[in-house]
Amino acid sequence: MKMRRERHVAEARGQDTRRKGALGELMNQFRKRLLGAIAVLACAAPLAAKAEISDNAVRIVVMNDQSSAYSDTSGKGSVVAAQLAIDDHNGKAAGKPVELISVDHQLKVDVALAHARKLIDQDKVDAFVDMANSGVSLAIQKLAQDTNRVALHVGSAHADLYGKACSPNGALWLYDSYSLAKGLAKALLDDTHKNWFLLTADYAFGHAMQDDMTRTLKQDGGNVVGAVRAPLATNDYSSFLMQAMGADAQVLALLNAGADTTNSIKQAAEFGVTRKGVKLAVPIFTIINAKGIGSELAQGAVFLAGYYWDADDASRAFAKRYEAKMGRPPAHTQAAVYSAVSHYLKAIDAGNTDEAKAVMAKMRELPINDFMTKNGRLREDGRVIRDMLLLEVKAPSEVRSEWDLAKVVRSIPGDEMIRPVNEGGCPLVK
Repeated sequence: MKMRRERHVAEARGQDTRRKGALGELMNQFRKRLLGAIAVLACAAPLAAKAEISDNAVRIVVMNDQSSAYSDTSGKGSVVAAQLAIDDHNGKAAGKPVELISVDHQLKVDVALAHARKLIDQDKVDAFVDMANSGVSLAIQKLAQDTNRVALHVGSAHADLYGKACSPNGALWLYDSYSLAKGLAKALLDDTHKNWFLLTADYAFGHAMQDDMTRTLKQDGGNVVGAVRAPLATNDYSSFLMQAMGADAQVLALLNAGADTTNSIKQAAEFGVTRKGVKLAVPIFTIINAKGIGSELAQGAVFLAGYYWDADDASRAFAKRYEAKMGRPPAHTQAAVYSAVSHYLKAIDAGNTDEAKAVMAKMRELPINDFMTKNGRLREDGRVIRDMLLLEVKAPSEVRSEWDLAKVVRSIPGDEMIRPVNEGGCPLVK
């Protein structure tokens, strides 16, 4: 009996030893496989660092108005500016060719969206640039986020683009209603420009600018001595201008755009507003508008611009290249298209990918430096922080050549006029 028990114990110990041996062998095999997998990943890591460009090309769409009210300040000129930026990158990003596509949205949101969806589905485009219309910008921003594309807004001024409608895929590059209103108010307000009259376009853009300008003036000791709202596409401003002249205003702010701005400036000159010493403050304005109105009527009007062709040597050098293709210097909106496209391509080079969120992360990481922007930055809410120039339209006696239409008064720091990041309601801001 004793011997049988000892034999059973020995057999049990032998089985246990065999089980442990088998388990050990399994563990050894698992370790070998794990080490093999780690080695594979290690070998794959350098491959991941190589360029990952979808469809072997970077495709950029310049979308704007090319046939109506804003075609002079965006239009084909923005396409030329974008191509110059691509040329300066030797036509490539992360070693792959860059293709440029041009679209006329005709100032219609439905037309813009139809084109954009087709370009995304069929042409596999990566980025939309300019837009130059707030309604189009808001729609394209949403579509770009839903389809993981990049949207770079230049000629659009809706502050919601970096506020409640902000997107991780979008950037507002040049100006907005808040910064233009606040920047002009702070730049002009002094003892001789304390009383302001606001002539406002009667729609959302004008209302927003009026609210922001009124708030800034009151905070800084200025007075709004009167305000009137004029319908969009007004032809006769006489009644509105009469109210301004009767209000003892030192500054007349024209919070409108396009043809409305042109008509109101011309009629203000005809009514003798500026001859009475009233300064015209015009938020949405370019040298193209000044040329169309003429320096005799527009003289003395002040406006903010991100770029002026004669501001310095770098600005003049870019204007010369642009003028060789377009026959005139660029508006600041067109120069800003160059800036946006150039920075986008730099981010692709730096990240070795055209995947939208990765590119946007690089765009936020890299400082923005070009002929019109010095150490700008893209904020987490999608707003580019950059300085603006305060310009004044020259009197005819000061004009030396066809496009010598304005003079730089001074530079306005971006942080002084752009809405603080915590005040816009952007859900991306923590």
